[in-house]
Amino acid sequence: MTTLSGHHRPRTLVVGGIAATALVFLTGCDSSAPGATGSTEGTTPVAQAAQAVQGQFVRVVTDIGPSVVQITTGQGLGSGIVFDTRGDIVTNDHVVAGAGTLQVTLANGKQYTAQFVGSFKPDDLAVLHIIAPGLQAATFADSKNLSVGDVVMAIGNPLGLKSSVTEGIVSALGRTVSEDNGVVLPNVIETSAAINPGNSGGALVNLDGQVVGIPTLAATDPQLGGGAAPGIGFAIPANMVHNIATQLIDTGTVANTNRAYLGVQVGATTSGGVLVTGVDAGGVAARAGITTGDVITAVNGTLTPDPTTLAETVADLKPGQTVPVAITTSDGTARTVQVTLGQYPG
Repeated sequence: MTTLSGHHRPRTLVVGGIAATALVFLTGCDSSAPGATGSTEGTTPVAQAAQAVQGQFVRVVTDIGPSVVQITTGQGLGSGIVFDTRGDIVTNDHVVAGAGTLQVTLANGKQYTAQFVGSFKPDDLAVLHIIAPGLQAATFADSKNLSVGDVVMAIGNPLGLKSSVTEGIVSALGRTVSEDNGVVLPNVIETSAAINPGNSGGALVNLDGQVVGIPTLAATDPQLGGGAAPGIGFAIPANMVHNIATQLIDTGTVANTNRAYLGVQVGATTSGGVLVTGVDAGGVAARAGITTGDVITAVNGTLTPDPTTLAETVADLKPGQTVPVAITTSDGTARTVQVTLGQYPG
């Protein structure tokens, strides 16, 4: 269950009962300190290594900073990334959804009116377009090469503070999380880099200055009264961003979603499953014999007591994969059918 919404804020995921081990990462805090950018003669190997890391942090911010923009709508502020030099900007859909006017502010302070190109709500991604000279496009990394423990930096405009930077590590990979609007995001990156309101749509980058993801979710802890859960944020991986953004720019739509689809509409029940309220005619569920009125109790061995769990379970699967689906029919008969999952429609 999520508790924080609003187009100008990062989505939030409620987490509870999480034990975390603190990571201390020591770097110089003053770029003007002796040896920070000049000669390392006379310093110890440890000091030289620390200065090298600090220098790399500075270079990353210098390199990627011009590619991160601020997006202003009637609902508030968010962030975006210059996707190409033609003027395409990729961001979160929840940053721009429902906006009447869109304004993009570059890192140099210049402002431009943006046009909406398209969005794909299931992955919470959208593309805008501006006409501006001299744009510097970000470089996107292959996010499949990420490892837990990789150092990353989040760059965006939290609380309207332009071009702010936080650092952390990749805490986990392959998370599936739900937003407060029912959107389920599969295969996201968990990071300890702070993600604050306004960071949504910005850049999560590695120490090579390449975008590895788009910060999207910030976790909250019900034990803290819904306050921020420190060190737990989520980002959409770069490969997903690049795939969806490219399709939106080329055609305005998304045909290849790479997401599994069951082809049913469901509602909550109190019977330990989800009620099938509609079935796509000719779809994969219909072909497997699932009908309106059935109750789905498990998919691929995972219990599905509510619609969110069902959506998260299907999101972890692949199009074309054949999985067992346990159902209880309207007459109370329990049976299992084999469903070959389809591809989520764009």
